[in-house]
Amino acid sequence: MQREMKRWENIDLTGINRLSAHTDFYRYREFSEALKLNKEMSKGYLLLDGEWKFLFLEAPEFSPLNFETEDFEINSLDSIEVPSCWQLHGYGKMHYTDVLYPFPINPPFVPQENPTGIYFKDLILENIKEEEKIVLKFNGVDSAFDLYVNGQQVGYSKGSRMPSEFDITEYLKNGSNRLTVRVYQFSDGTYLEDQDMWWLSGIFRSVELFRMNKNTLEDVYIETLPDEDYKNFTLKLAGKFLTNEVTEMKVNLFQKDERVDDFTIEVENGKFQMLRNLVNPLLWNAEEPNLYVATLEYELENGEKEIIPLRFGVRSIDVIDNEIRLNGKRIFFNGVNRHDFNPTMGRTVTYEDMLQDVLLMKKHNINAVRAAHYPNNDVFYDLCDEYGLYVIDETDLECHGFENTGNYNWISDNELWEKQYVDRAVRMVKRDRNHPSVIMWSLGNESGAGRNFTAMYDAIKEMDSTRLVHYEGDRVAAYSDIYTTMYTRLNALEEIGKDSEGKKPHILCEYAHAMGNGPGGLTEYQEIMRKYPRLQGGFVWEWYDHGIQQVDEDGNVYYLYGGDYGDFPTNGNFCIDGLVFPDRTPSPGLIEYKKVIEPIVTEQIDLNHLKIKVKNRYDFRNLSGILLHIKVKSFDQLIEEKTVSLQSINAQEEMEITLPINLENALKYDDARIYLSYLEPENTLYANEGHLITSESFLIPTTKVEKEYISNALDAEMKIEEDQTQLILENDQFRTVFSKVHGILLSYQINGEEIIQKGPELTLWRAVIDNDMYKKDDWINKHFLKNSKEQFVSIEYRVNEGFVDVEIKKYLSSINQAWGFNLIYHYRITQDGVLNLHLKGEKVLRGNEIPQMLPRIGISMNLNNEYNDVTWYGRGDSESYQDSKRSQSIGLYRKSVEEMHTDYVYPQENGSRCDTSFLALTKGNQSILFNFKELRDFTIHDYETNALEEAKHRGKIEKSPYNVLTIDYRQSGLGSNSCGEEQLPKYRVQIEDFEIGLEIRSIHNEDLIEESKFFRAR
Repeated sequence: MQREMKRWENIDLTGINRLSAHTDFYRYREFSEALKLNKEMSKGYLLLDGEWKFLFLEAPEFSPLNFETEDFEINSLDSIEVPSCWQLHGYGKMHYTDVLYPFPINPPFVPQENPTGIYFKDLILENIKEEEKIVLKFNGVDSAFDLYVNGQQVGYSKGSRMPSEFDITEYLKNGSNRLTVRVYQFSDGTYLEDQDMWWLSGIFRSVELFRMNKNTLEDVYIETLPDEDYKNFTLKLAGKFLTNEVTEMKVNLFQKDERVDDFTIEVENGKFQMLRNLVNPLLWNAEEPNLYVATLEYELENGEKEIIPLRFGVRSIDVIDNEIRLNGKRIFFNGVNRHDFNPTMGRTVTYEDMLQDVLLMKKHNINAVRAAHYPNNDVFYDLCDEYGLYVIDETDLECHGFENTGNYNWISDNELWEKQYVDRAVRMVKRDRNHPSVIMWSLGNESGAGRNFTAMYDAIKEMDSTRLVHYEGDRVAAYSDIYTTMYTRLNALEEIGKDSEGKKPHILCEYAHAMGNGPGGLTEYQEIMRKYPRLQGGFVWEWYDHGIQQVDEDGNVYYLYGGDYGDFPTNGNFCIDGLVFPDRTPSPGLIEYKKVIEPIVTEQIDLNHLKIKVKNRYDFRNLSGILLHIKVKSFDQLIEEKTVSLQSINAQEEMEITLPINLENALKYDDARIYLSYLEPENTLYANEGHLITSESFLIPTTKVEKEYISNALDAEMKIEEDQTQLILENDQFRTVFSKVHGILLSYQINGEEIIQKGPELTLWRAVIDNDMYKKDDWINKHFLKNSKEQFVSIEYRVNEGFVDVEIKKYLSSINQAWGFNLIYHYRITQDGVLNLHLKGEKVLRGNEIPQMLPRIGISMNLNNEYNDVTWYGRGDSESYQDSKRSQSIGLYRKSVEEMHTDYVYPQENGSRCDTSFLALTKGNQSILFNFKELRDFTIHDYETNALEEAKHRGKIEKSPYNVLTIDYRQSGLGSNSCGEEQLPKYRVQIEDFEIGLEIRSIHNEDLIEESKFFRAR
């Protein structure tokens, strides 16, 4: 027996009395006001954001009698800020899921427990004129709502992330008016809004009121159509008025406040359409976002004049010869996926939030955004127009939860839902089609496939044939102008690239899942996508960590994620998957992405003759005038520095350059490195003069330091003591204690101060990162890698002239494992306290249950935490891993141990520094040098790995009374296998033979560089 369908469950209903969608525009009285493009100065505009009265209910049925009337008492009710999400004000429950619907799947029905918020606003309107039309606009309400004015129902709407407008004129009166909005958390529309994000409800975008003339402009649409050479364009301007009263309209075209054209358009029966030639106009693209303003001026029946400014860009987007081309040129997408998000306000975002996003994207070489997975706040598109970002505008449509039912196409291939699907697409297109940044429409995300997408495609093309349409779920590109996939593994992506004959161009609408520490492997993706013409880039998932901000009793900020509110089922910290932290601080992943997608690539040709190659990977911009800043350094010593301007290098071209530096002088130094920085020569829209576009560095090969052995042993006797459990070597300079039971160094002291408190010991473990999520269960519960432990075999020592050799043999394995490593620790301790270590590991492969990948092979030791300043010569200064290190140049860097920590929202392995030649730990004027015999990666923290894994939020890591230094033979890369490519084979640590060599000794700070060039013991 079918239950009774309620209004908010009626799929035949897309809205009641909701006005037709249209483009955003505003009316002004004067040119001076119109050209400022400030809607708050526009004619008849009133922003209704602010405090509204609020009543929260378990379900709509609990609404008080006559709640919609203007006499309903609201003074005693709570107040709530509009716009906002009511869960973040303490109403209802916070809940995060990635795929799952939070209720049983029984479309179109939703639970009786349907949290409902009723909003009340008393609005005073005076002097309402006969010729006025008053429209109320809701920019975003989740998920459906009824509108009442002065006790009368005006209308109903759903489609959370699109505007809903209502003509409320006939319901108003001069003086005080009561607006009442009843919002339902769940509706039949919720089945179409199962995006990967927090379930948040309410009036979450601005509410606006427009007092307009009843004869005014209703809609206007701009297209720019190219000639065959993309030099001249035709401007197509079309639209309609609410009535037939206006018969003529004057148009002025401005470019940077300069009038470049003017003409008159005839209006017939309230409609107009005009074509105008644009001779050699400035074209819009993401690198050169040239914009024009068209002002539409007309006179109303009452004699008033209105001026409507429309900002637009002259550009075309096509698929030509199976390539996506903008203005006739092939383009490449280095993009990100972006939600509207704020850590304290949820889906409610400010102008400042959106501006900061755009500026960060531009500064990090990002040129494209996918509006995931719904039309973003309308202001965001204005910013993309202005600053230059290509936008994939996505329909507010995702039915991901149906995938788990076994019938992914349940409603997508059901004609009863066609109206709902098409309505969402049409409203998006009608709102955003004047934005030049929008070059592609998306039919939605992860909703299976079916007939309703064909209907959406046809409806979009009927309205707008000038843009491309894509849908990733369309596996055969039947209703997509391009072929789109997500999280395609590299080998499969290369096959797509090779399979190009007669095929549509390809993009990755999602790849490189940026969850926690990662993503790794970005370079390999970029190389494959650049290798094959069919592949035209992709969009990293995603921009933000969607953490909800909290402040503890000590004032420390941390962030909550799924499950922290007791929400179940939940996908936990899967919402913490962005390139920027919730406070919009760039993560190491974003820093790496900036480098990987650099628009200027530098390759060495012959550095012994200072020859390099500069490749221009911009699609439009010439490199002429860009500043190339050159530094030549030997460790921390500056040898030479100068800045030159680049010559003309056209987009997608390259040039050999001889660097104008004094090579003869540079060759006098050890490890002479050339550091190249490409800088903006003047202020841009998004950055100041001197902004770093990208950088590169190279070692002049003939200056490479080859570390030598230099004996400098003191003539000091060494005392040797041993008993049943310990071996002690000491003199006035040092004291070294070995355990004869466990075969481990228990203490290493220099001048009476303990430096090493325990170790080194072999470790195969790292704190699990999010991208290990599909391996960690086997690692922990099958192979027991966390429990790997050394077993003592033997200890021997041999006294030589000036030093003692200690050899310790051990075996490492773990619980119930047949495989392992035979280990030989060879220590050489000199009379002046130098500790030289060579560790050799030989793999032992027995049995069939062998891990395919180890987290790491490294040695770990506990160190005196008074030596808290770290200096290293390797990659820095941010963290780096072998599959994510291109952004970190080799150089000499200094940080405190605390600063070596990367504060991920969900604590996990972090802080590695790759390709290190040496490091030093310093206290005052004294340093402990760790000098490596090969380049090594290292990590140093003031906490244990166990403490890191036990902490679930920032600021909750229990500190240890010592620093923990880990030196890796190899550590596995990061990958992005939380939802993407695994660590590539060359970045996976295997059960393999290995050797680690290093020397530890005390030095004076000022001697660090020279001391790093040699070893004191062989």
